[in-house]
Amino acid sequence: MVNIAIFASGGGTNAENIIKYFNYGFECGSNFKRKQAETEKDKVRVSMVVCSSPSAGVLKRAETLKIPAFVLGREELTANTDKLRKILNKGHADIIILAGYLLKIPDILLKWYPDKIINIHPALLPKYGGKGMYGHHVHEAVIAAKEKESGITIHLANEKYDSGRILFQAKCKIETTDTPDDLAAKIHILEQENFPRVIDEFIRSAK
Repeated sequence: MVNIAIFASGGGTNAENIIKYFNYGFECGSNFKRKQAETEKDKVRVSMVVCSSPSAGVLKRAETLKIPAFVLGREELTANTDKLRKILNKGHADIIILAGYLLKIPDILLKWYPDKIINIHPALLPKYGGKGMYGHHVHEAVIAAKEKESGITIHLANEKYDSGRILFQAKCKIETTDTPDDLAAKIHILEQENFPRVIDEFIRSAK
């Protein structure tokens, strides 16, 4: 059994998709069932959600999907490593997935989980990455630069924002009439279609 801890800060659509894929057997971004692992040792499941804000929508999604959730703010994340360790141990977390998580990952987490923290970024890295480049800020920058394409990048997290080893990228075309909202909708589809599958492939390739 491999246990996933999802770190999230916002509405939680990606977190919900990942939970449905691993814990409930749904295909990426759809309602079609996928084949479950045949033996217990081969199974992968989401065991917990860690959230940076008590008002984030991901907490309600976790509750609905019966996933234990914990709130750790910026100060608690960096100053109270004992609490963080206890929470992760409680969920037997083997790997961490950053699904719209806005806080910088502390060095202690990188030490505990070397090459086991996966992030998704709403652009084609190395373009439009770095501090402050998240969510709508990215889409606004891409549209302002009149790029012809954008996409998603799924990568390993390291000590620098958006600079870890790239695992997967998917692209979408940008029309001249597209707004940042239009681009956000296209990116959302790519996230829903690919993120759980890439996580699954990474975990199983590492076994």
